[in-house]
Amino acid sequence: MKPTIIIEHLEPEVWPWCKIEYESISKIIPKQNLWFTNIKKKDKFLSSLGKVSPESVINMNLKNACILDPNAKETLTPTGAKQFDYFIIGGILGDYPPRKRTKEELTNKIHNMKARNIGTKQFSTDNAVYVLKQIIEGTPLEKMKFKNKVTIKINKIESVDLPYYYPLVNGKPRISDKLIEYIKKKKDF
Repeated sequence: MKPTIIIEHLEPEVWPWCKIEYESISKIIPKQNLWFTNIKKKDKFLSSLGKVSPESVINMNLKNACILDPNAKETLTPTGAKQFDYFIIGGILGDYPPRKRTKEELTNKIHNMKARNIGTKQFSTDNAVYVLKQIIEGTPLEKMKFKNKVTIKINKIESVDLPYYYPLVNGKPRISDKLIEYIKKKKDF
């Protein structure tokens, strides 16, 4: 059995930005291995991507589970990943500088699970899943290449800097085309 990837949604709503990232995750992880937890309102869109539960992972008492937390002391390795049946990632729209929300809202509240990092930099949720999948499939973190910060040009004058860590795929930062379009259309930052 492949591990189950659990996105513990930690925002007050499932914002459009979240949906774009969650859809991107669904292209990385098969539906039967993807759970969205802590989703308080029924959501047909998310149900089309994976299993959806209103319950928080904090109350699920999962065995052999790992929380991915940038503040965890130990880095996840391909060998270490084999011991886990579940990986929990906080569905958080990042802040800059990071506020350590994963530690506050998950790691500090779940004492029967191990925490590992996939580096200390802040990833988007979908890129955290992408990096996790690479590790599960045998690529250690130190063999991956990354870019810190991506600039999205809105027009000839305006641009938006996304201060996160992006894995490079074929030499380019991994970011969904849908997210780029969303950012270009969004009026307020």
